Parts: sequence; structure tokens; C-alpha cells
Amino acid sequence: MRAFRLFQHHVSYSTLLELFADSVLCFVAALAVASAFQVVPGNDADFALDAGMIWVATQFAVVMLLLYSFVGLYRTSSVPVQRGSIVRRALLALMVGAFIAYVLFHSVAGQVSAGRLLGLVVLLLASLIVVRVGMFAFRRAVGAPRVLIVGSGPEAHRVAQDLAAQHRIERELVGFYPTSEEIHPGLPATRMFPRSQTITEIVARNQIDEIIVATREHRGGQVSMDQLLTCRIQGTPVLDMAGFYELTRAIVPIDGLKASWLIYGDGFVQGRARQAAKRAFDIVSSATLLLLAAPVMLLTALAIRLDSPGPVIYRQERVGLGGRSFMCLKFRSMRTDAEKDGVARWATQGDTRVTRVGAFIRKSRIDELPQLFSVLRGEMSMVGPRPERPAFVEQLREQIPFYDVRHSVKPGVTGWAQVRYSYGASVEDARQKHQYDLYYVKNNSLFLDLLVLIETVSVVLFREGAR
Repeated sequence: MRAFRLFQHHVSYSTLLELFADSVLCFVAALAVASAFQVVPGNDADFALDAGMIWVATQFAVVMLLLYSFVGLYRTSSVPVQRGSIVRRALLALMVGAFIAYVLFHSVAGQVSAGRLLGLVVLLLASLIVVRVGMFAFRRAVGAPRVLIVGSGPEAHRVAQDLAAQHRIERELVGFYPTSEEIHPGLPATRMFPRSQTITEIVARNQIDEIIVATREHRGGQVSMDQLLTCRIQGTPVLDMAGFYELTRAIVPIDGLKASWLIYGDGFVQGRARQAAKRAFDIVSSATLLLLAAPVMLLTALAIRLDSPGPVIYRQERVGLGGRSFMCLKFRSMRTDAEKDGVARWATQGDTRVTRVGAFIRKSRIDELPQLFSVLRGEMSMVGPRPERPAFVEQLREQIPFYDVRHSVKPGVTGWAQVRYSYGASVEDARQKHQYDLYYVKNNSLFLDLLVLIETVSVVLFREGAR
């Protein structure tokens, strides 16, 4: 199914339909349980479904959508979530939702029976199943957009592989239009349209809904721009590789990316209004989180002090906005002699330099909490590309195209790359994450910031990409 652009960010229609259906069914389930309060033994209140109860049901529906989001039911990433994990996450959301329902209904009805709450949980569980089964049937009935790939080289092969990953991209590949005599060995010859046919003829005869131009070079006669223009005028969307991956995977691919695409495309909104709104959001959110996390931070400081000698807070130089350096604050998770030779090293899985307490706070992301003070000071933002060390920046700048674009915004405590890509510590991982960072910088908005923070809850709760 196609995607809807919401505040610069592409959201699939299937996700929007799931959100709408879940909200309606949560609201209906709450009202159904509320109507049963009239027959609860011992409840003498003259209870009716008045405006107050409707408001409570509305609140409950909103809370449940947030809970479903917090546990990652609407989330996608480079690593798909297993079905067993999805079930556990849904049950966790339902248990928390039952407690919240008790609080909400008790404030209105004055008395809530355990049986009614159990009935609510059963209704919510049934609604989750109905919506997911219904969405699956709806996708099968509507069908996925039929796609023609213009290209026959490595780029076309890469796009075809991503189209085959149906957990990520909902498209039906019809075939390929070769742009040269050389065909990538991984592409099926049976799906190659003959060059004797024009692209417009292929689109018309095969009911093509979308064209993806998967070639590194569009000039030199390889791609007929006149034919693509005709298809576009007749209503068939035409995407280049950068546009395709931005739409379907929420990344800006750097392989073959040209500066002209970034220059002439939309996005990169950094006006005063956006900066003021982001700064206000950072101050409010960081101050709130500091208040809520204060007990955890105090216990963490005590545990670090008891676990190993050395300072509680670790200060490290990082590169921030405009390429300027600042001191990034973290709870110390490694031994004090982790880099006694002065050479900067990537952290690795099972790193022996990590202390016992450090292993826990790194997996739970507690070690990042002191950076909230950097947000209050204005050195960092709640959401943005993660700041790197100067030594790594020099290395990555030489190996990754457009790497300095990430320094056009403040670095973040969390970011789009952190919630969409599994943890890694290598140059190749930095390349992959940079594609997500480019997408964030290009399409940043308050809506995307909120989405990242919501998905961060899922990452922290279930230790996704644990370090």
C-alpha cells in the first residue's frame, strides 16, 4: 500500500488504518465495559453512559494507542520483530492498560470488578487480532502496487532484493526494463522485458502502478526520459533510487547520491520557527525526564561508585552543531584505563573494558541520562544524530559521502538511526546509520521528534540493539 506524507515523514496507509481501527475498537471496548457497571452487584450509583464516561473512554483509547506504540506494535526497523516477541509486547500493553482502565473507571463509577477488567482485556486482545487479520485480508484484496524497475545492473538487483523483503516494503515486482546489454546475474531472465517494447507500452499492458529508475546514470541514452515523462504525465509515479528509499525505508541512500538531489529536493527546514519550537520542546522534555529519572540516576551513581574505582560521570569530547566540539556527559560504564594508550576505539559487543554495572546501564541506556543536562544547556537536542568523537569524525568524513550534513543540526540523546538500525560499531555500521541521519536532517520536524521518542521507549524496554 502507498504512503501518506505527514509533516515531511512518510507513513504507510496500512499503519494509519491500524491506528484508526485500534483507536475505535479500544473506545468501543471501554464503552462496552462501562455499560456493564449498571449491573455490578453492590454498585448503587445511578450510572449511565453520559458525556463523562465517553470522555473517559476517549482517554482510554488514546492511552492504549500510546501503549501499543511504546511496545513497538507499529514500529519497523532493519531487523524485523519476531511473532513471539510481538505477542509478549501486546500482552504487556494489555496488562498496563487494564491497570489504567481501573484507575479511569474507578474515578467515574467508584467501583470496578475484576471480572469487568478481565472482560476488557479479552475484548482488547480480540480487537488486536481482528485488526491484524483484517488488515492482512485487506492487503490481499486490494493488492500491492505493481512495480516496474528500469535498470538491469547492481542497483536494480539491490532494489529487487528490498522489494522481496515484504515485512518492510509492500510492492509487487512485475519485471525489469533493461538499460544495457549487461544483466546482473542475480536478476531472473524471465522477468526481463524486451527493449523492443517501450516503457509506455509495458506500463499500459501490465497495469504498472509505479516505476523505479534503478540506474546510477540517467544520461547517455540508457534511460528514455521522454518515455518516463509520458508515463509521469499519464499518472504513473516515477521514482529514482533516492526517492524510492526515502519513501519506503525512511533513509537517504548514499551510494550514488548526488548533491543536486539534496540541493533541489524539499526538506532541510531549519528556519527560526522550527528552531524555536525544537528548543522549547527540548527544554520541557529534558526537564521532565530529569525529574522522573532522578531516583534512577542517584541509584546508578551509587552503584558505579561501589562497583569500580573512578569518577561516576565520564566526560568525552564529541562533535556537535557546526562541527564544534563539546563535552558529552555519560555515566561511566568502562574501566578508567579503557584507553590508557590514548587511542580511540569503537565499543564492541561483549567489550571486556565494560564493568559489571556498566554492562547493565549500557543495555538499558541509563548511561545516556546525564546528557539531559547537555540538552538543557543547549549543546544537544533530545532527538538528532548521535555525536561522534573527533578522531572518528575525521575517519568517517573521508569514507562516507555527505557526512558533515549531520552537523547542520544539534546532536541528539536519541535519533532516527538508533530506533531503526540495530547497534553496531564499525565504519560500515556508521555508513548505514548515516543514511538514517540524512533522512532525519532532511525531514526533521516536531512530529518526527515525537515519533523517535515514542520508538525509543520500545528500544529501551526490549533492549533492541543492545550494546
